[in-house]
Amino acid sequence: MKLNLKNRSKTVATYLIAAATLFTACSRNPDPTPAGPYTNGIFVMNFGNFLQNNGSLSWLTRTGSTAETNIFEVRNRRPTRGGIQSYVEAGNRGLFLVDNSSAGADKIEIVTADSLRSVKTLGAPDIENPRYAVRVSDTKVYVTCWDATGSNVFYVKPGYVAVIDLVTNTVTKKITVQKGAEGITVVGNEAYVASTDFSDSNVLTVIDTQTDAVKQQIIMPTDVNELQLDANNKLWAFVGKNVIRINPATKTIEATIPVGSASNASRPGNMTPGTDRRSMYYTYANTDAAFRAVGQVHRFGITDATITPTTPVINRSFVGITGLGFDPKTNVVYIGVTPSTAQAGLVYRHQTTGQLVDSVKVEISPVGFFFK
Repeated sequence: MKLNLKNRSKTVATYLIAAATLFTACSRNPDPTPAGPYTNGIFVMNFGNFLQNNGSLSWLTRTGSTAETNIFEVRNRRPTRGGIQSYVEAGNRGLFLVDNSSAGADKIEIVTADSLRSVKTLGAPDIENPRYAVRVSDTKVYVTCWDATGSNVFYVKPGYVAVIDLVTNTVTKKITVQKGAEGITVVGNEAYVASTDFSDSNVLTVIDTQTDAVKQQIIMPTDVNELQLDANNKLWAFVGKNVIRINPATKTIEATIPVGSASNASRPGNMTPGTDRRSMYYTYANTDAAFRAVGQVHRFGITDATITPTTPVINRSFVGITGLGFDPKTNVVYIGVTPSTAQAGLVYRHQTTGQLVDSVKVEISPVGFFFK
């Protein structure tokens, strides 16, 4: 930056003050200027190390080989202070969920979707252990929450869905649902709420999104973590080593398909729809001695009568696989890998043919992706 010295009547003292001000301003801004606006690329949700509360958001362009890291902290001059669990956009707002290891310190950050500037922070008691978020409309978002947890009995309270009004940026209602509220998916004017594997409530709760009230519950054979919508408006989920298909019109399970053999130690997870939602990508993984998930990426079609995970989409195993995404703009598979929670994670990008596009270093424990 050049100082304007054309005014020769400027005194030496004035010059020195200007120079000192410039130096101070620069010294307070040691971080690189963010590359935004964030309108065409991918947010990577990095959960970090839970006990260190060092989760973060990274930004990837579709052609660049370097990630922009700690983007919320750079934009807003403060850290996220927790693991990044989920991200969603509605209208011109983005919301990401922050899970802190300390009780009462969880929160939701409402930001501008294109620049990640902070708009408002929602915290306890409205937000306790937030899990997943879904857009209901441009002005309304649902967020599943576990509520406060215990030590001996982990789920001491029923879960709830926080209704967030993006006009006022407030929680307008807490809809009580089953314990361990987890993944949530909207189909028409209904939201379907799943629950985590550690819950004792084997149900899906159906919410009327026009009244923000529970409509009914559907009994499941066991807990269902997450749900994916296919091209026929049917819901899919993994239940143990099976995949089930749910018909929202009849509120029934209309198909149960085993994934691999019952004797195989690997389990399916991280279901992610392809661009046309006629194929589902998933991980098939087991745990190694360091408690890392080790496995491959597979695919099945929504009309398949059997699912046999013998030939992976990508001919390799990933050690520490923690996230899976599919870019509908480029038909590229994104795999998040966590070597350990003490070092940066990696994102591998592959064509659906299995060919490697590239790998990009991000931040600790990449668990999810949001494609823009």
